[in-house]
Amino acid sequence: MRISDLLIKDRINLDVQANDKPSLIRELAKLHEKTGVLNDYEGYVEALEAREAQSSTGIGEGIAIPHAKTKYVKEPALAMGRKMSGIDYQSLDDEPATLFFMIAAPDGANNTHIETLARLSQLLLDDDFKAALEKAPTADAVLDIINKTEAEKFPDEAKKEEVKEAPVANSTSSGDEPYIIAATACPTGIAHTYMAAAALKKAAEEMGVKIKVETNGADGRKDILTSDDIKKAKGVILAINRNIEVDRFDGKPLIQVEAKEGINNAKELIQKVLDGKAPIFHASGSSKDSSGEEASSDKKGLYKHLLSGVSYMLPLVISGGILIALAFLVDTLTGHANAGDKFGTTSQLAKLLMTVGKAAFGLFLPILGGYIAFSMSERAALTPGLVAGFLATQPIVKDGPVSGFIGALIGGFLAGVVVKLLISIVRITKIIKWVKNDFIISSIVGINNRDNNVGSC
Repeated sequence: MRISDLLIKDRINLDVQANDKPSLIRELAKLHEKTGVLNDYEGYVEALEAREAQSSTGIGEGIAIPHAKTKYVKEPALAMGRKMSGIDYQSLDDEPATLFFMIAAPDGANNTHIETLARLSQLLLDDDFKAALEKAPTADAVLDIINKTEAEKFPDEAKKEEVKEAPVANSTSSGDEPYIIAATACPTGIAHTYMAAAALKKAAEEMGVKIKVETNGADGRKDILTSDDIKKAKGVILAINRNIEVDRFDGKPLIQVEAKEGINNAKELIQKVLDGKAPIFHASGSSKDSSGEEASSDKKGLYKHLLSGVSYMLPLVISGGILIALAFLVDTLTGHANAGDKFGTTSQLAKLLMTVGKAAFGLFLPILGGYIAFSMSERAALTPGLVAGFLATQPIVKDGPVSGFIGALIGGFLAGVVVKLLISIVRITKIIKWVKNDFIISSIVGINNRDNNVGSC
């Protein structure tokens, strides 16, 4: 879907009045409301704020792309705002944002918002395009700039995509051009994932290099690197801010950097691979590179791993809370509001909703601990992390206290650290590596987490 299909004149504000992030969100959301896109303004704003609570959509370079996919939206739409004095949007580069693109997507929109984000990311890599938007005098001028740029970059999308993908699929047809592969990923799997991919493709084209880029985005893995791609490639570039499966690159020259560096230094990274300066990657069984290149992605390690755990936890908290609230509502509507301790479980429907809601809600601590550990040390750490999270819900003595959220947090990090340590110590042949990952390490760390929980309480 083209940007020009989603953005209309009445949803462009070139003189934003807001001076802070919450006010900006409400002001741009009003543009959607006034043009009939929303069925609940406050609900949409809450969805936007919930998305921002996961991580800021300020992607840096003066750009923010707030977005939400929610039932409070009737149809896909895009709104744009501009404030040249800038707003502190808690962007990834800590610089004020001046250009804002707010995406509204309804539930069941088939990842329309992700596709729009991907396209916006590609266009915003063009400094001339960004500068033109900053100088545009009117909303009509903004639309003209976007239409013109889209026409230039995507003149015949279906045909261009077919032609563009052909060199990747047939990369072995000629040995004259170097062929490299890359993968991109960021904590939320949205803006930086696609911006890094676009930057690497653009740089490779300018350098006469064939490249295939796998994106690990919010809509899943796209352009997945096959074993044949990996075998034929001269080297690998990983522009990632979260863990992905990297054991498949064992024995290949590999550079690992943050997604932002993939955006800003794409040519330098490609040249480093071409010059043979990328270190050889040796898989450790944890899908983590133990070389010095790993350091750049660990700069914000604690935040990254915590965000990973929280992102998997939130759906359980939200769905469980909603079901429990519905249980109370059902009992209220059926005349059982004064049921005392049985309120929420008196009628059969309320009891069912309460049971399922509590089950979902009860899983969020194990999931938090499990996926913090998984983010740190991949599959080997998942089981001990889940166990650590579960132990945080259990009292050590009858009617005693539980460690709760803090316990799951600490247990998840502890599981990840211990697994990483064990992986570096335990050396087992590849034939029985699965035993190490799924039994030995998980069992050792599970015992360790149980002992730690007893000691802490």
